[in-house]
Amino acid sequence: MARYTDASCRLCRREGDKLFLKGTRCYTTKCSLSRRSFAPGQHGQGRKKVSEYGLQLREKQKAKRFYGILEGQFRLTFDRAVHMKGKAGENLLSLLELRMDNIVYRMGYAASRAQARQLVNHGHFLVNGKKVDIPSITMKAGDVVTVCPESRKSPKFESLGNVRSVPAWLTFDDETLTGKIVQNPAREDVDLEVKETLIVELYSK
Repeated sequence: MARYTDASCRLCRREGDKLFLKGTRCYTTKCSLSRRSFAPGQHGQGRKKVSEYGLQLREKQKAKRFYGILEGQFRLTFDRAVHMKGKAGENLLSLLELRMDNIVYRMGYAASRAQARQLVNHGHFLVNGKKVDIPSITMKAGDVVTVCPESRKSPKFESLGNVRSVPAWLTFDDETLTGKIVQNPAREDVDLEVKETLIVELYSK
């Protein structure tokens, strides 16, 4: 499976925004973006005139990197969003939020989406009582996520203290290690500062 293996902090600096790719480190003064708030590379501090296409591209790259997926999956998700009722941009963000790895991250099982993806791949979770090990599956309202009984004693789940709060469209019980999707996320529930209309314009060319 293809995946990004370079330094994660470079991505935040390139987009000029925190993408929370390193877990709790992103909330501390060790965050690279806090210390060097300019793009990486020799010309990172230079002033550049950005074209309309450049603005659209940056918004797409920010969304891809925030959710930790590559171009192929992102484009397939966009194609699904276009054929759904409603605004394509909002549908896109909703589908990305409903990915299994993102749900695991939002519920506080993992400190980052990369860690959440690994936990799902290793088969630590049940969805509606059935084991799931595919991070990219799309969840829906009413789905219940629990930790497998054999995984409950793992050090990975002994302490789930997190600086993040669980969003309103989810519920989570840290005693039973059970979470539920109450409803599909709306645009205001997505904390990513991205102009999704620019992504739609980019793919519509």
